[in-house]
Amino acid sequence: MSEAMPGRTRVGVRDVAAAAGVSTQTVSRVLNDHPHIRPETRDRVVAAMAELGYRVNNAARALGTATTRTIGVIVSDTDLYGPAAGIGALERAARTAGRWIATAYADGSDGAGVTAAADHLLAQGVDGIIVVAPHTAALEALAAAGLDVPVVLLHSRADDPEQRGGGPDRGAEGAALAVDHLLDAGHRRIAQLSGPAAWLEAVARDAGVESALARRGEELVSRWRGDWSAASGAARAPEIARAVRGPEGPTGVVVANDQMALGLVSGLTSLGLRVPEDVSVVGFDDHPDAAFYRPALTTVRLDIAGEAERCVRILLGDRAPAQPEAPRLVVRASTREI
Repeated sequence: MSEAMPGRTRVGVRDVAAAAGVSTQTVSRVLNDHPHIRPETRDRVVAAMAELGYRVNNAARALGTATTRTIGVIVSDTDLYGPAAGIGALERAARTAGRWIATAYADGSDGAGVTAAADHLLAQGVDGIIVVAPHTAALEALAAAGLDVPVVLLHSRADDPEQRGGGPDRGAEGAALAVDHLLDAGHRRIAQLSGPAAWLEAVARDAGVESALARRGEELVSRWRGDWSAASGAARAPEIARAVRGPEGPTGVVVANDQMALGLVSGLTSLGLRVPEDVSVVGFDDHPDAAFYRPALTTVRLDIAGEAERCVRILLGDRAPAQPEAPRLVVRASTREI
């Protein structure tokens, strides 16, 4: 689920000093607009900074060092369980590694906003950046920015079969577990309520559903999309209810996260359908409240703590970090055999 993006070696004050032929103290004085610097010296230092691609580091520049033992985290949609849980897990993993985290919030669909968030973190002297729940636009913006620190993505990447050191695609793997569970229970007409198409994690879970069905000689009956919220799950309930009541309608629905599954189950119930008697529902994430839904939700659990630890280790240069635990299906009352 985690994936490393290539980055350049960080340029520090000492590098600028060497290129300009001055001391690190002189570079520090230029950075701090010291009044007693000769114009030609200032120009030489500024030119060296431009040539080397030096980024101002507010936290470390006075010390003449390029490390603060701080990891930057860019995150959006913290009202959703996945991103919120990811931040907490990253905080714990960073502390275990002797690091702190600095967090910047940005709309993941706004490439300029993501780049601004990265620049804000770089100005604080972070040693690397982890991106939580990225959108396609965020990935493209960060790749175009040419950041001079390592960047790691806490997500699945279904369109990159090599994963570039990021490990197995846990999103796709978990979604396949949900499909196999329904197929093993006798369901042959399976539909999906997906996350937003711009989210890389949603793409990965879609791919997992499709590959699992193809492996078993089946095809997806229908697909609807929500925005990860319970409200969007409820909003799709009338369409899904009509499909379920049709002659060839789905008997099972794989939902891309538990919050949408909660809304869907509530909406279907209000329309007179019973879960799982009329249709089985499988969620994803194993939200802490999933066992207390009515009916208790069958779902897929990811090792978020293990994924966070892996991200931190990759960012710190570990080329073979420990693998997180594989996704696990948690069977509860929202699915049944037919």
